[in-house]
Amino acid sequence: MDMLDTLKALADPCRLRLVAVLLRGEFTVQELTSILKVGQSKVSWHLKILTEAGVLAVKRQGTWSYYRAGGTGPFFAAIRPAVEEGVADLPERPADLAAVAAVLEERRRRSQEFFDRHARQWDDLARTLLPVPDYRERLLSLVPKGKTVVEIGLGTGGLLPALAARAERVIGVDHSPAMLEEARRRLALAGLAGIDLRLGEMTHLPLPDRSADCVVINMVLHHAADPAVVLAEIRRTLVPGGLLVLADLSRHEREWVRENLADQWLGFEEEELTSWLMAAGFGELNCERIEGAEGQETVLLLRATA
Repeated sequence: MDMLDTLKALADPCRLRLVAVLLRGEFTVQELTSILKVGQSKVSWHLKILTEAGVLAVKRQGTWSYYRAGGTGPFFAAIRPAVEEGVADLPERPADLAAVAAVLEERRRRSQEFFDRHARQWDDLARTLLPVPDYRERLLSLVPKGKTVVEIGLGTGGLLPALAARAERVIGVDHSPAMLEEARRRLALAGLAGIDLRLGEMTHLPLPDRSADCVVINMVLHHAADPAVVLAEIRRTLVPGGLLVLADLSRHEREWVRENLADQWLGFEEEELTSWLMAAGFGELNCERIEGAEGQETVLLLRATA
């Protein structure tokens, strides 16, 4: 019985803590062990019980498994709001939230260090190691003309000249000082001025509410520590009716990209991107699959309205 299984699964203090943590995002067993300060075998056992009861779902990416709250159980779905409210009073809650923040910060730190190290050779590195089909012109065709356009995770600025040719104003945001410096150098060599480059995190964009007509995030979301939070933050910055243009990798199994290209996620399923966008307040969603040739990865190209 779904109700009985769910209640049994939740009737344990450690499992309640796990659920409370996983209501905040997706984490691996290793990360959950660090957050709860509990042994890995015990954490794995509790995760198994919660998953079998339909309280949790697991997403396997290569040899890594990410757990999140919200499995297949309809009873848990019905009581989830009450659970979210109740776990706020757990005595370990402040320490667990601080540990969650530390894990996400460590994800972010590793990414920034990687991009600071490889700024100059990033374009060649990414293109050589993980080839994708040519989707650039299709992406640019989705960007409205004569508007304020923001590119998040601009890297070395390769897309900025084309965006500047379409937009009235272009703002570029990146969390790597070395990447921003390389982008400035290349823009100067090209004689392009007037593009506003800003240092900032994807989860805390240096932009006011409702200040952008269009946000472009190109091959960046798979580097994000928490993609759903990034999409919600983008929604904050868009004017009503503003557009998000997102290009990223479809789900793949090239696990080596975690170390070689600082990828946090092995691409995405269309369904999970759509669910995150809807939860963030986007509508009029449209997703295209741009299939790669032999040796290339498929690209998902999404357009969504705030």
